[in-house]
Amino acid sequence: MKILNAIFLTSFLLLLSCNEKKDTFDAAGTFEAEETIISAEVTGKIKQLNIEEGQTIDSGRIIGYIDSTQLVLKKEQLYAQINALASRKPNVTTQLATLKTQLASQEKEKNRIEKLVQGNAAPRKQLDDINAALEVTRKQIEAQHSTLSISTQSIQKELLPLKFQIYQLNDQLNKCRIINPMQGTILTKYAKTNEITTVGKPLYKIADLRQITLKAYITGNQLAQAKLNQTVRVLTDDGKGGMKETTGTIVRISDKAEFTPKTIQTKDERANLVYAVKVKVENDGFYKIGMYGEIKF
Repeated sequence: MKILNAIFLTSFLLLLSCNEKKDTFDAAGTFEAEETIISAEVTGKIKQLNIEEGQTIDSGRIIGYIDSTQLVLKKEQLYAQINALASRKPNVTTQLATLKTQLASQEKEKNRIEKLVQGNAAPRKQLDDINAALEVTRKQIEAQHSTLSISTQSIQKELLPLKFQIYQLNDQLNKCRIINPMQGTILTKYAKTNEITTVGKPLYKIADLRQITLKAYITGNQLAQAKLNQTVRVLTDDGKGGMKETTGTIVRISDKAEFTPKTIQTKDERANLVYAVKVKVENDGFYKIGMYGEIKF
């Protein structure tokens, strides 16, 4: 009889313990982080990629570069083409200098003849002739200036696309430098030095682990308890047989129900459909991606 009583007492305590354990959380899930895959922006051989998995790096840090030899050579070729075209641009002042000197000389001659005509020392026809010559010279200057301007504008139009090509090359040369765009921890390294990469090919995966998100699941009956920006308790196994507790903020509540994931336990084990909630937690380095966690409202 004593043995039966002992067995019954032990069973009762185990059942009580299970019930207490079951009631210690309102939702459970795993921690995740917003992961970003950084890809190559140009094609070429990776000359340097100075990162390692697990390494924490700052935003804006140059961590490597991709070979840019062909881009530099193309840029030098474009500069040579620009210089060759620019040398063909006419010097308007120099090319009009002779006609302008001729015009100045004709104007002096006109002034001299006008005085002679006024003194009846020269026929009127001489003045008419010099005026006609002046008009011809002016039209020659105007025509020459127009021709030179058209030639200059044509060359400038030819230079414009070459300059834009240089702008494009400068942009590509900047992209040859691998600059980390965000502060975070390297999760996965996909490429190595001396490998050939192409535009869009992943180089590494990074995530900012200073804040981490616990994705948990609640039943339809618990929806009324969950509100956006609500502060909740977050519990995780501390590895010493106890529970580490901190606080988190609900940043998302799914508006669609889904079947309970096989790896997730809910407060109501009979629930087939659950709603996902995301709780953002400040990370002191303890929380890891994939770690199991519980929340309590």
